[in-house]
Amino acid sequence: METRKKVVIAGAGIGGLSAGIYALRAGFQAEIYEKNPVAGGECMGWNRQGYHIDNCIHWLTGTDPSTKLWQVWNSLGAIDENTEYADEDKFYTSILEGKQVTLWYDLDRTREELIAAAPDDEEEIRKFITHVEYAKCCVIPTDKPLDMMGVMDYIRMGKEMVDMPKVMKEYGKISCRQLAERFRTPVMQKLICDYLPPEYTAYSLLVSYATMASGNGSIPLKGSLAMTLRIVKKFRDMGGVLHTGTGVRRILIEGRRAAGLELEDGTVVRADEVISAVDTDHLFGKLISRDYMPKALRRAYEDRRAYPVTSGFQIACAMDADFSGTGTIGFDCEPISMGSRSFDRMTVKSYAYDTSFAPEGRAVLQANVVQTDEDYLFWESLDEEEYWKTKEKLAAELIRRIVRQFPELDGKLKLLDCWTPLTYNRYCNAYHGSYMGFVTTVGTKQMRFKGVVKGVDNLFVAGQWVMSPGGLPIAAASGKFAVQRILKRDKRSIEI
Repeated sequence: METRKKVVIAGAGIGGLSAGIYALRAGFQAEIYEKNPVAGGECMGWNRQGYHIDNCIHWLTGTDPSTKLWQVWNSLGAIDENTEYADEDKFYTSILEGKQVTLWYDLDRTREELIAAAPDDEEEIRKFITHVEYAKCCVIPTDKPLDMMGVMDYIRMGKEMVDMPKVMKEYGKISCRQLAERFRTPVMQKLICDYLPPEYTAYSLLVSYATMASGNGSIPLKGSLAMTLRIVKKFRDMGGVLHTGTGVRRILIEGRRAAGLELEDGTVVRADEVISAVDTDHLFGKLISRDYMPKALRRAYEDRRAYPVTSGFQIACAMDADFSGTGTIGFDCEPISMGSRSFDRMTVKSYAYDTSFAPEGRAVLQANVVQTDEDYLFWESLDEEEYWKTKEKLAAELIRRIVRQFPELDGKLKLLDCWTPLTYNRYCNAYHGSYMGFVTTVGTKQMRFKGVVKGVDNLFVAGQWVMSPGGLPIAAASGKFAVQRILKRDKRSIEI
């Protein structure tokens, strides 16, 4: 009997778990090694004082069963026909000087509300909503990697996304900040920049909104950790082996082949194929030499202005579930200093939509101040005592600003936890604490690489860093793609 090939995977985030499941579907043995006690990477949640804090899914792209991405999520055990989703009806709300505007899932409702609030911007509002409607056709290719596509694949994808060229023509060469400048009404300017960092390309905002407005971006109940655990169960039920609390020290390279993994305790695990699903900054420089890093990826790491990353200083609080604010809300606040930067706007999100997160009658409210590379360096510069004192002080400052905006919460907020970009770096080895991949800025080429390592024939890369903007869909698809590359090299069918 022929011995099945053994695939070992470093990292049990969504990319690593996806690679493991698709390796099993392809008939390989699969083992995953994860340094943390729980799989999931940044698709994570944790409990504090009887409450659950969700770290990841603001919306899950691929919840429409007619899409191919849904089929990927279903193959991973993440969602199925019976999955329950949050009963939400809006993307987010922006408040400024008593005015309030919302991006509702219902585009007609949004159009009417925005025009009523900002009649001077009617023409720009109508254009924006029309192009969000066009952007509903945008899909993430999941059948196979782009470089494996043939002419017919591209023709088929072009037909699926027939209206996207209109979106790219109008919004593909400007940033969210530049789009905001097209509007005269101040609250509209805030709305455009409240969710994504202002440096993001404007079309990213339209595609994100369109995903939710189309019904393809819902929020699975029970949260990120529960979804991760469903995927872990699927992997184990298929015969996969998951080692948690087992860090990888390095990938063993012998000549042009990856021979396996050396674990943190010195144990050597031999394998036929190796897939890295860790942060690429950790892969290239820690697990293998930086010399192996592809040029496109190296360029992104070296040019911090053109390819910034995004993180956040965040707090989670317990509150009464009857708080009048729903969903995500952006508002002005008294300036707050972090390092060399000052912030005068923040967002809060109520998780009252998921009753499993809190005791009856209670809910979780989280607040976020977006952080950049510069902010990460500030947090990194602090010694341990300064770090904890700064976190506690800033958490108290954010709570004070939330209460000023929403007086009904006075005396009703209890801090559950707070975390910084350094938290993501410590837990996930995330470069500069990023919870997404590289930001695609105006005038720069979107960062993507094939997920192969030149000079090593059997080492493949999965995870959100293989293509901007990263996130869960890219991570899930990349695990599948890594296995398909093995199959193609072995001249086997890549249909898995």
